[in-house]
Amino acid sequence: MVTIEYLIFDWGNTVMRDLALPGPMKEWEKVENIQGIENTLKELSMGYTLVIATSADHSNTEDMREALKKGGVEQYFKYFFSSKELGAAKPQPDFFQRILKQLNCKPSMALSVGDRYLNDIVAAKRAGLFTVWFNEKNKSCDHPDADAVIHHMSELPAVIHSL
Repeated sequence: MVTIEYLIFDWGNTVMRDLALPGPMKEWEKVENIQGIENTLKELSMGYTLVIATSADHSNTEDMREALKKGGVEQYFKYFFSSKELGAAKPQPDFFQRILKQLNCKPSMALSVGDRYLNDIVAAKRAGLFTVWFNEKNKSCDHPDADAVIHHMSELPAVIHSL
């Protein structure tokens, strides 16, 4: 049986919508959460440690936290990581390995959730994590590195419990 303790979420287009506006998201007049994410985070935070990690070009960890706060979902996450502070970026597996080291977590105890197959799924799988691909747009492609595929965030709790 699998014992997953940490859920590592990608930020842009997994938790909050990347509206492709200029500058850091925290400065945008409008921010938008992914549909169903708040209820999903609330439910999952009762049984798992939630982590958020990004390779966003315009934001460091504090910028990301401010945007999450603006979106009303910051309180569900216990740990926050950005490539700027980690010194590694997706799609390099080292991005996830550095997070695991800081969490003092074995790869088999963590799961990555993300929308970008190469960055969030392939890289995480190469680092030894379980993976759930958030394929919101129902892209057609092979996905051998995804342990599961979801199309709506409301599906995530049941999928994680089934692993």
